[in-house]
Order: sequence, then structure tokens, then C-alpha cells
Amino acid sequence: MWLKCFAQGHNNSPHLSSHCGTWCSSGLPSKYAQFYGQGEFCHYNMFNHHFFGGESSRSVLQSFLSESDGEKVVMVADPPFGGLVKPLANSFSLLSQKWKDQQSSDSTVAQMPMIWIFPYFFEPRIVECLPSFRMLDYQVDYDNHPLYKHGKTGRKQSPVRLFTNICPKDIILPKEEGYRFCSLCERYVWSLNKHCSKCNECPSKDGREWKHCSMCEKCVKPSWKHCGSCGRCALPDHPCGIGKEQGCFNCGSLKHKRKVCPHKDTQRTNKLGSKTKTGKRLDQSSRLKRRGSPEQREEPRSSGFVFLKLDQ
Repeated sequence: MWLKCFAQGHNNSPHLSSHCGTWCSSGLPSKYAQFYGQGEFCHYNMFNHHFFGGESSRSVLQSFLSESDGEKVVMVADPPFGGLVKPLANSFSLLSQKWKDQQSSDSTVAQMPMIWIFPYFFEPRIVECLPSFRMLDYQVDYDNHPLYKHGKTGRKQSPVRLFTNICPKDIILPKEEGYRFCSLCERYVWSLNKHCSKCNECPSKDGREWKHCSMCEKCVKPSWKHCGSCGRCALPDHPCGIGKEQGCFNCGSLKHKRKVCPHKDTQRTNKLGSKTKTGKRLDQSSRLKRRGSPEQREEPRSSGFVFLKLDQ
């Protein structure tokens, strides 16, 4: 749906071309290779910018990034959520530079248009690595994921968002799914994301309606309350009086930090050990019973990214 919306919102209302290249890093490359030819598919590691196909894969990329006959390239990335932001951002920057090298000298576009699918709480890290990126309000759902889907087994609202260097007002989000256009912010936002006149923005990040705290001079989550002792807004049952930078997160001591915690190795052993409460080790059948058989487990969310060409 959001790809369709993006195509409608782009200048001159282009449509998606049938010619596209798919790039997979940690997903299932052997399966993708069965559906895409050598001119459309490359096995690529997006964490270290490595092409498994060598020079032939690089030539496929160079050929696809060349824009002709009014076509425009857009990179859509859906990496694993456990991946580090910095190496991903570095690889995306290198790919953008390859695209830039293909452009004419009089081109005014500095970066290749990119859309990065990632949870909203990574916004500070993504913006730090890629300052031109902005987070959109669109909530991405996965039909085959137990957490990131609508329904009884999923979350009420997905935490997955779109990060892009495309101007937010050019990406039209569907009104029938609960999105509206904020003329003050000049972008589409979720219906519960109300504009705050004091903050001069639609502040919500998680899909809920946030409230403004006059003492903090910013909008905060609806479940947070201002704490006079801490001088900030936090959950009602937060450890009052303990600042963010104080104490050890591992054992709770105020005399050291987690990095130098003497109990760090002990805690790690207890968490990763395979013993039960009675001290007995679990046999293989018990582990399978607890985790579920391979047939019963959810298929992992495939990850990777795709290059799309838009016809003007």
C-alpha cells in the first residue's frame, strides 16, 4: 500500500516500472534466486557492503542505477531490526554515492531517494548517521510476523516506521487507513497525532496521542507524569531520584556503572545457562518442547532491500 502511495505522491505522478532489482542480505537468497534472473538479483551483505557475486554483481548495480528515459531510482530497505544502525547507514551512503556518480554534473539532487523500514525508537540513531532522513507516521505491518501485525496475537499499533530522505509532503498516506495531512507540519500524520501549538509539531512517535508538559516544555507519552524529584516526565512507577547516568543497570549499585560491574559475568551466565531452577540440564526433547518444533515456529521475517525504477 505505501509503495502505491509513494508513487502517487511523487512529482508528475509516476508509476512503478516492472524493471526492478532485488538485493538480499540476511534473508533467504537461494529462494529469491529462483524467481529473479542474474540481471535483477544480487546476493549482497548490507552490513559490510560486500557483493558475493564479485564484479558481475557490481556491474548489475551500476547498470540499474543509471537513469534513462525519465526513469528514477528509489531504494527501499527492510533490514533485520537487530542490526546496528551505523554499518547499515554506511552501506546505504556508499550505494547513494554510486548512484551520485552516475548522475550528470549539473544534477541538483545530492542523494539517491531512499526509504528505510525500521522501528521508530531508532530515530535518533538514524538521524544522527543520516541527517537528511525524516521519520514518517506510516505504521508498517507484517502479515507473517507474530508481533508486527494487526490481530489478537499482534500489537495494537506497529512500532515499525518509514525513514526517508524524500520530502515528507510528497509521500501521500492513505486517508482510509486513518492518516491525515497536517498543513502546519506539511506532512501526513496518524489521526491520533494531534498538532501541538506549543511545540509547533505533531509530536507523537508511537501512534498514541501525546500530551504537553509545561514544566518539561515538550510533549510526552500519555502514560508519563511529571516527577518533581527527577525534574522530568517518566512512568509513575519509575525509580524516583535516580538519574539516567547514575548507578549500574546490571545489579542496581550506585557505586559503579554496568561496564565495570563485578557481577556482570555472573549475571550473563545465569541468563544464558541451560539449567532449570532445580539445577538439572534440559535434554534435547525438552528444549524442542519448550521452544516448539521447527514446523510450529513462525517463519522468520525475511530482510533485504529492493531498488525500484519509477517512470515519469
